[in-house]
Amino acid sequence: MPRVLLQATATVAALALIPVTTGALAQVETDSYRELDQFMDVYNLVKAKYVDPVDNKVLVKGAIEGMLAALDPHSSYEDGADYENLRIQTEGNYGGLGLSITMEDGIVKVITPQKDTPAWRAGVKSGDYITHVDGKFVYGLTRDEAVAQMRGKPGTKVTITIARKGYDKPIQLTLTREIITLKPVNWEVKGEIGVINITTFSDGTGRYVREAVAGIKKQLGHDPLGYVIDLRDNGGGLLNEAVSVADVFLDHGEIVSQRGRDKLDIQRYAATPGDATGGAPLVVLVNAGTASASEIVAGALQDHHRAIVQGERSFGKGSVQSLLPLGPKTDVRLTTARYFTPSGRSVQEGGIDPDLPVPQLSDADYKSRPVVREDDLRRHLLNTAKVDNKLIEDDGKPDPRFAAKPDELKAKKIDDYQLYYALQTLARLGGPTQVAMIAKLGTPNPARAELTPAAPVKAEPGPGAAPNQ
Repeated sequence: MPRVLLQATATVAALALIPVTTGALAQVETDSYRELDQFMDVYNLVKAKYVDPVDNKVLVKGAIEGMLAALDPHSSYEDGADYENLRIQTEGNYGGLGLSITMEDGIVKVITPQKDTPAWRAGVKSGDYITHVDGKFVYGLTRDEAVAQMRGKPGTKVTITIARKGYDKPIQLTLTREIITLKPVNWEVKGEIGVINITTFSDGTGRYVREAVAGIKKQLGHDPLGYVIDLRDNGGGLLNEAVSVADVFLDHGEIVSQRGRDKLDIQRYAATPGDATGGAPLVVLVNAGTASASEIVAGALQDHHRAIVQGERSFGKGSVQSLLPLGPKTDVRLTTARYFTPSGRSVQEGGIDPDLPVPQLSDADYKSRPVVREDDLRRHLLNTAKVDNKLIEDDGKPDPRFAAKPDELKAKKIDDYQLYYALQTLARLGGPTQVAMIAKLGTPNPARAELTPAAPVKAEPGPGAAPNQ
């Protein structure tokens, strides 16, 4: 069965394992081979005249990586550490800090910290830039080199220095590495409402979501008022798991379709009979970190009018990458299709627009922190059918519902305003008693450190990074 991974960040991709066939290669135009003559001319010049001797493997790998990077942000060559990183994202665990990162113009940038990990507890935030690891300047490092510096044996310490917009001085943190287990699903009960947080779409995620639904019902002793499905900062994962998760809440209809270069190359995925929640009301939370496989779930539930989508516009990755095996631990990750929601929408560039935009008011930096989406990436695929309704939907006036300040919310134990708003949306179905209960419970986070600026670190010339640290 094809294995498709949908994932976003600068490291994001949607992958399928398919063989490299002789027929596909035979379609390459014969004339294109003539272009290889120019490549060989450059190759021979480098071999003959570069200031230092160069290994053939270095040149060939660099040429392959450059060729794929010229296509789009998500096509790439996977071998060695890259291959292992991909395995970790979908299957395993590792010793590290719990950070999902990307490279931006040679700088290590935090996509998101995984909840309840060393980085998360220390107060690292999305959009932070890591400038030093153990006092060494990490600008210009490769992704693999940065991964190696931040991962390590559990129990060992590592000091990172971060730059954050709005802070005049760098912030220095000393963290203790832990075994980071990629938990795809966490759940809890708030009042009479079930909250299901899906952090990634790795092996078994669909099954874990079904277990979460059952666990919530068992804890309450009855069906909840509804469910909050939290897909924020979920960069994606396996396509079949995204389909499986959407199927938990749907009992019929299309979930997603993927379409290749050939107009007749269309593959559709449909829901199976039976909604595990019995049709209970749903609120889906999304933000700029909700990407690819997560957007498939949000788009399917939105198009079927099965859920209210709240939060912020999602990442906007609507392309599918296929893993073409070249060897035991070597693959080419190549964009081979685009995916579409049940109504025929492509989320490429535009993402999923929430039915109700809800800002993260509890985050004091939410307005100033840089946000990266698909349409910010170089060479991203264009969506020719993208429609921008902002001019006719936005009257430019501030929404009086969203005027609260972070300090005011914190005093009410509301550390996650978007989740709180989603809970209140569902609590209204239970009347004033449930609304009051959610107001009393709030959405407090486990203790996180308050960051303080560090002493300036002297930059050392030198070379730092990757999906999970």
